[in-house]
Amino acid sequence: MTDAASDGYEVALLDWLGCAARGRQEEAAEAARGVEDRLVFAATSGHVLDFDDTYLPGLAHLTAPVAPAALVLAAELEKSTGDALAAFVRGFEAMGALARASHPALYDRGWHPTAVCGAAGAAVAASHLIDAPVDAALAIALLQSGGLRAAFGSHGKSLQVGLAAASGLQAARLARAGARVPLDTVARGWQKATGGTFARPQEGQDRAIDENWIKAWPCCLQTHGAIEAAASVRGDHHAADKLTVTVHPVSVQAAAEGPEPADGLQAKFSIPYLTAFTLLHGPPDVESFAQVDPDAVQRAHSIEIKTNSDLLESECVLTTTAAEGQAEIAIVKAALGSPGHPMDAQAIRAKLQGLLGTEPPPTLDQDEPAERLLQRFGL
Repeated sequence: MTDAASDGYEVALLDWLGCAARGRQEEAAEAARGVEDRLVFAATSGHVLDFDDTYLPGLAHLTAPVAPAALVLAAELEKSTGDALAAFVRGFEAMGALARASHPALYDRGWHPTAVCGAAGAAVAASHLIDAPVDAALAIALLQSGGLRAAFGSHGKSLQVGLAAASGLQAARLARAGARVPLDTVARGWQKATGGTFARPQEGQDRAIDENWIKAWPCCLQTHGAIEAAASVRGDHHAADKLTVTVHPVSVQAAAEGPEPADGLQAKFSIPYLTAFTLLHGPPDVESFAQVDPDAVQRAHSIEIKTNSDLLESECVLTTTAAEGQAEIAIVKAALGSPGHPMDAQAIRAKLQGLLGTEPPPTLDQDEPAERLLQRFGL
C-alpha cells in the first residue's frame, strides 16, 4: 500500500481495483460478465458499488472507465502494470480536463459525465499503449459518447460506464487501423449536441488527480456531506426532531431519490434516506445497501431537503426544528475523502481491507504483468 505522500494515481488505481474485486459479485457485473467482454465486465464491476474515486470539479469518476481500459489492453498486449499505469495517467488527466470544462453543463442537460467523457479518457489511455493517433482516437470516441443521469439508481449507471470504456478502446483501435476523423469538427459538433466544452490538459493547469476524492462511503458523492453532518450529531438529542438538509442544487440533481427508495441501488441516491440511516445506524458500508431499512425510511419522512446555490457543491448544512426553534447543528464544507478532508493512509488501507477481506491489503508492483494484476483481483 502506498503512503499518504505517494502519488495519487497509484492510490486511485488500487482503490478502483478494490471496488472492482468486490463489485464483481453484484448483479450488473454478473450481467456484464455474461456478454463475454472482459473490459465491459471489469469497468462495470469497478463502478457498480459507487464506491470508486470521484473528481468533483467535473462530477465524474475518472478512474472508472480509464483504469480498466488501460489494464485490460495492457494485459492483452502482455505489458506490465507500469505500462498500464502510465497510460492510465494520460487518460485520467484527459478525461478530467474534458469533464471539468463541461461541468455543470452536462449535468444540467441530463448527461452522466462519467460515461459521456469516459470514452475520451479510455481512448487516450488506449492510444498510448498501441501508439494510435490520439486526435483521431479522441474524435471517434466523441462520436460514441453518451450516458444519462436517468440511469442512476439502476444497473444502467455502471453498465454505461463499461460501455464507455469499451468504446474508447475501440476508438483507439480504429485510429490505429487508419480511420481519420477531424477532431476540430467533431469537437464543435459534440459541444453543440451535449452542451459540454471540449478541452485538453494544459501546461501549468492543476492536475485532476490533486482534486480527486477517495470515497469514504459507497453511495453518490453528493450525499456524503449529509452523511457526515448526520454522523456528527448522531447520539445527540435530535432523534425526534424535524431536520432540514440544505445542499447545493447539483446535489439534488445527482441524488434525486426521495425518502422511500425501492431498493439498495436507489438508496445510494437518496439524501433523506441516507441522512436518516446515518442518524440511526452510523454511516453506511457496502452491506448497508443489500436492502432498504424500514426504520430509516420512516425517519427520512421527517427530513426536508432544501437547496442553496451559494453553498459549495460538496457543502451541507443540517438544521433542526425543535420546541426551542430552528438551529444549525452541523455544517460540512467538504466531507471525508475530499482533497480538503482526505482519508489518510490508514483509512484507505482499511477501506481496501474491507472490500477485499485481506490483511495486509495488496500493493502495486509496476514490474508485475498487467494480466497477473487483473487475475489477483478476480478480473
